[in-house]
Amino acid sequence: MKDGYVIEAFSSTRVLCVGDVMLDRFIRGDIARISPEAPVPILRIQEEFSVLGGAGNVVRNLEALGAEVTFISSIGQDGEGELIHTLLKAFNKVKAYLIIDEARKTTTKTRFIASSQQILRTDQEQTFHLNKVLEAKLIKLFKEQVAFHDLVILSDYAKGIFSPKGLQSLIKEALAHGKPILVDPKGYDYTRYKGATLLTPNRNELALAAHSPTQSQEEVVTVAQNMIKDCNFSAMIITRGSEGMTLVEASGGIEHLRTQALEVFDVSGAGDTVIATLAVSLAAGASLSEAMFFANMAAGIVVAKIGTAVVHQDELLTTLHHQEIQDHEHKIVSWQKAQDKILKWKRRGQRIVFTNGCFDLLHPGHISLLKEAKKTGDRLIVGLNTDHSVQRLKGPTRPLQHEISRAFVLSSLEAVDLVVMFEEDTPFELIQTLKPDVLVKGADYTVDQVVGASFVQSYGGEVILVDLVDGESTTKIVSKMVA
Repeated sequence: MKDGYVIEAFSSTRVLCVGDVMLDRFIRGDIARISPEAPVPILRIQEEFSVLGGAGNVVRNLEALGAEVTFISSIGQDGEGELIHTLLKAFNKVKAYLIIDEARKTTTKTRFIASSQQILRTDQEQTFHLNKVLEAKLIKLFKEQVAFHDLVILSDYAKGIFSPKGLQSLIKEALAHGKPILVDPKGYDYTRYKGATLLTPNRNELALAAHSPTQSQEEVVTVAQNMIKDCNFSAMIITRGSEGMTLVEASGGIEHLRTQALEVFDVSGAGDTVIATLAVSLAAGASLSEAMFFANMAAGIVVAKIGTAVVHQDELLTTLHHQEIQDHEHKIVSWQKAQDKILKWKRRGQRIVFTNGCFDLLHPGHISLLKEAKKTGDRLIVGLNTDHSVQRLKGPTRPLQHEISRAFVLSSLEAVDLVVMFEEDTPFELIQTLKPDVLVKGADYTVDQVVGASFVQSYGGEVILVDLVDGESTTKIVSKMVA
């Protein structure tokens, strides 16, 4: 399901986000000299601007990805709070409920930047919890809104909007409505989020909460598995910086993704992009694995930007299309590589389908066969005769296309997950190596005529014959061209 249809479906999603909003201020300029008053550089200011930060940056990303967003947060009764309110009003698809806490200042982070290099950051913040009256107001707003959304994000920046008791009230309410709960956590105690669907800590945050090292993949997985068990989470996705992401599920599923970042200018706010992309992907119908794929892609885009930036829906779609072109070539693999991939897929409970052929001049009959084959399982492996194999079967004038060309065309089809070439006259040895769950051939064969059928059936596999499109064959196309 890793295709543009999922990204396009982002626009029909509705997300309820609750969290600590901040104001991110940026003051840019250049430095030409040192102050005569003290040994500090003088920043000559050229530009000043403010954007939503903290949970507000999650909202910015959700809106940029196309989601309809309801946002609940708290601000102080000050100019910074008024500016946050103004910034939120500028979004057409965002409805904000901002609880004014007269006892606190609005959290504001000011970054001073010279020639793209941050030279100083100042923070204005107060981190005590909301009083009981304001917390009750927040919970009431949440209860009024949760039923109308696809899922919930709790963006915890440890600035006081979430007390342990308040968190549990929100989580229980969301669960009562059957809504998934995604949490970007903070602090030492993840039992605060008990019962949440998915947590998205980075590696350092996870180590801090678990009081255990998380440097290796194995350590990350072990710590996450223990945390999931202790806190009754469904899954955790751990961001590991330049090493990518790791998905650990309560069901036992484990997946690692390498980072897609080609250039890294600024990682600030990348976690907000990740949880926003996960949310809209899941709301659009993607699996956890597919949602992590999109989130990893979005993170690779956003860290190449400066400041607390966002990723737009069209950026993600363009990047996906570029990657799909590269992935076509990556689908063409050796026998050993195919074995490794199949082992991982089977560990996730996926059903492996195999079919084979020469596929010289791809025609509608081929496409129909491959589509029907894919319907019988989760992953489709195509065994492709090499040029020498085709020549022995069909004569010295065939194939019409080189084996690499035939493999590339097959790999461009959405239904095909892997293309594996074989030199032999039949795919029997390849079938013995890959051990598919399903073996598919056209209905012009009988089961006893299908190469490898008895072998696949010997370990409980299935042999399926699918109807072919009448009148379609490469031989007929060639004869017509010659005529």
